[in-house]
Amino acid sequence: MDDYFAVPEALAVRVAPPVMTATVTGLFRALGMTDAHAAQCAETLLYADRRGIDSHGVSNMFPYYVADLRAGRINPTPEPRVVRETPATATLDCDQGLGLSVAADAMRLAIAKASAVGMGTVVAGNGRHFGAAAYHAHLAADAGCIGLAMTVGGIQVTPTFGAEPMLGLNPIAVAVPARDRPPFVFDASMSSVAGNKIRIAKRLGLDVKPGWIAQEDGTPIMTAQPVPDRFHMLPLGGTRDLGSHKGYGLALIVDILSGMLAGTGPGFANVGNISHHCTAYRIDAFCDPDWFAETMAGYLDDLAACPPAPGEERVVYAGQVEAETEAERTRNGIPYHRDVVRYFVELAHELGVDTDLPTPA
Repeated sequence: MDDYFAVPEALAVRVAPPVMTATVTGLFRALGMTDAHAAQCAETLLYADRRGIDSHGVSNMFPYYVADLRAGRINPTPEPRVVRETPATATLDCDQGLGLSVAADAMRLAIAKASAVGMGTVVAGNGRHFGAAAYHAHLAADAGCIGLAMTVGGIQVTPTFGAEPMLGLNPIAVAVPARDRPPFVFDASMSSVAGNKIRIAKRLGLDVKPGWIAQEDGTPIMTAQPVPDRFHMLPLGGTRDLGSHKGYGLALIVDILSGMLAGTGPGFANVGNISHHCTAYRIDAFCDPDWFAETMAGYLDDLAACPPAPGEERVVYAGQVEAETEAERTRNGIPYHRDVVRYFVELAHELGVDTDLPTPA
């Protein structure tokens, strides 16, 4: 998480990851999920919180899951099924289950296919929110594969030159193992900034930066200012001059490789029916795995050793800071805003769930 969005320590309550995991698992069970789905959903969310991807952890997403589970928009006990399959591919019907759990199953199926035939791709339709794409890609890296994960996010992004949202936030994640180094884990939305970060900015009273969002008529907002009540997200790049056509095109690719390939259709025509894409590449199907591991580790070391530009402390690669954050938060606890902790304590009391969360003053 960019330091700009960090919860100030004066407002933070540090919570040990197992405590929040147990609380969230219990809440999901109380909302009708099976033990297995509840545990997997909690693990996906806490992966994000442990690694500093706060925009996709429990603080931003859980209230929406509660509302959607109570309204019947999420199936708490999905039974995903394969509707089309080859040795290397499958199309999955998620049965309206949360991608936090069902997409993890899709990636595990992709890994199994990669183990058998060298690579596996699973597309999934009729789903719900994916969580952090990095989690699903990282599953493949943990299995010794290269992982690719993407999903059609909420329809909030205008096309370049457009005045109406037509695209999802559409993150792409790639995870690559590298011997004993922290794996390369890239995860980014194809919008100018993750949509959930705008929620964090509003909660913390922060300004949005130039090129993040547009006015209702599609005009990019190019001055720092408080988050307006109504706005649209811009593609990665913000404006055409700064390369928004690239973010626009990449978002469209995610839509094609997820929603279109799953037989669901474009995201804007299927709001709420979310599609995912998971691919695993077995490295030894393509090259010598020992050479790859050694060369990848050296590649990352060389990047980290690059001399920093004036005023900068160091060069890092995607996944390095997240691994450092995970180590720190495992030792010291995850810093949640006190209002977030209060919300979980109150919800646990309402649903009769035992929790060891502290009650903020």
